[in-house]
Amino acid sequence: MSPAIAAKEGGRQRRAGSHQHCLDVRSEALCGAGLPGGEAEPLLLVPASEPSSRGCRAELGSILLLLVLYVLQGIPLGLAGSVPLILQSKNASYTEQAFFSFVFWPFSLKLLWAPLVDAVYLRGFGRRKSWLVPTQYILGFFMIYMSTQVDALLGDGKGRSPDVVALTVTFFLFEFLAATQDIAVDGWALTMLSRENVGYASTCNSVGQTAGYFLGNVLFLALESASFCNKYLRFQPQPQGIVTLSDFLFFWGAVFLVTTTLVALLKKENKELTPTKEETKGITDTYKLLFSIIKMPAVLTFCLLILTAKVGFSAADAVTGLKLVEEGVPKEHLALLAVPMVPLQIILPLIISKYTAGPQPLNTFYKAMPFRLLLGLQFAFLVWWTPKVKHEGGFPVYYYAVVLLSYALHQITLYSMYVAIMAFNAKVSDPLIGGTYMTLLNTVSNLGGNWPSTVALWLVDPLTVKECAGAQEQTCGTAVAAELCTKAGGSCVITLDGYYVESIICVILGFGWWFLLGPKFKKLQDEGQSSWKCKRTN
Repeated sequence: MSPAIAAKEGGRQRRAGSHQHCLDVRSEALCGAGLPGGEAEPLLLVPASEPSSRGCRAELGSILLLLVLYVLQGIPLGLAGSVPLILQSKNASYTEQAFFSFVFWPFSLKLLWAPLVDAVYLRGFGRRKSWLVPTQYILGFFMIYMSTQVDALLGDGKGRSPDVVALTVTFFLFEFLAATQDIAVDGWALTMLSRENVGYASTCNSVGQTAGYFLGNVLFLALESASFCNKYLRFQPQPQGIVTLSDFLFFWGAVFLVTTTLVALLKKENKELTPTKEETKGITDTYKLLFSIIKMPAVLTFCLLILTAKVGFSAADAVTGLKLVEEGVPKEHLALLAVPMVPLQIILPLIISKYTAGPQPLNTFYKAMPFRLLLGLQFAFLVWWTPKVKHEGGFPVYYYAVVLLSYALHQITLYSMYVAIMAFNAKVSDPLIGGTYMTLLNTVSNLGGNWPSTVALWLVDPLTVKECAGAQEQTCGTAVAAELCTKAGGSCVITLDGYYVESIICVILGFGWWFLLGPKFKKLQDEGQSSWKCKRTN
């Protein structure tokens, strides 16, 4: 629905459920740390008979540090998810929203530079700290600098519109740095903790990133809203919220700098786990391995199908939340809808995994798909219904109950498909190169959600039909024509909203994929294990 609650699949895909990645949603339990050669696996395989030499209390400091690092990682993700809602409240066009959506791509593309992060480092400083410390310092200083510029970039509300290009570049860099920090932290987590306690790393990831996203998105939008603060947090109304985006960036920039300095000075990496020189020479081999994997017929077929499987959901997932804001739903209320969904997002993967643990996990994906497509039409009806129930004081409670129920149903279908894909990727990944293999499959799956969302946002304006009311012989086909209409004393009125057109087209395309390509997609799980094994030369 909104960028804050429906972007999970295409963004940092660690959350949905466990969000391993990939709230948003943008449902995921460790999609892969981006570590070449699957180095995570030997560290995770602890014999059941091996006694625990160190309890979790002995490593409580390291666990808390990981939690803090993942919380910091979630802050820029949450802030990026809040910007589309702010832009929508400032009447940004959907073409501009489409351009800004590129901000959510870096986490889906981090595989491109993950081998570099894993292989290049300063031995004396530490393999992971060599990337973590400078990355977080850059993030901190960049946040503090942008705190002096972001108000101007968002527009002053006095005729100056938001500078979407500058905002996109800014938050794209934020997300790129956060994705790089994620690679370093994921890798460090595997060596920071002992083998007996390394399982806590995924818990720190899920809890920390979810908390960070909540702080950067839900909490920020609530505290930034004057109406929310005046209604719930103040005795005397004020024209602004308690915090601004500028305040928020400055505060968290300072937190990044302080935390990074403490990590650089006080936390040492485990020297005994530092890789040998031979291990760090494999960056070229890793890229060659990725290319050899994707050339395999079964993998190539999977990639082509998963890159097109989510087209049918793009209008519902990418545009619906923005349309609700356009129709008057307060953006902070929309963001707060994510809070009651947290228990559901925790429980759903546990339930769904019982059905995806067998030899045919894609059956669950196939069965959930038509229900999720139909929910796209229900979302379109929800947008159409919204202005009809709006009253002077806002929206009735039953309206929010319907929105919440719609979101809950959407989450059930989304997680069913997500967990099924995760299970399938884990099932077919060659165990000898599992880290690289599964990260590649997850990356392609994430991109399958990113590009349709961007295209869906971009198509809303071209598909919308407007006419000039009150001024004869004027049109509203372009921005210049709309301005001439206004100067002639008329106003542009929407006669056909492109969102509804797009919603119908997406559902038709989605069912077309389900009927024609869905069976072929399911058939991939019948391929023998040899079809998924990569031939390697030593």
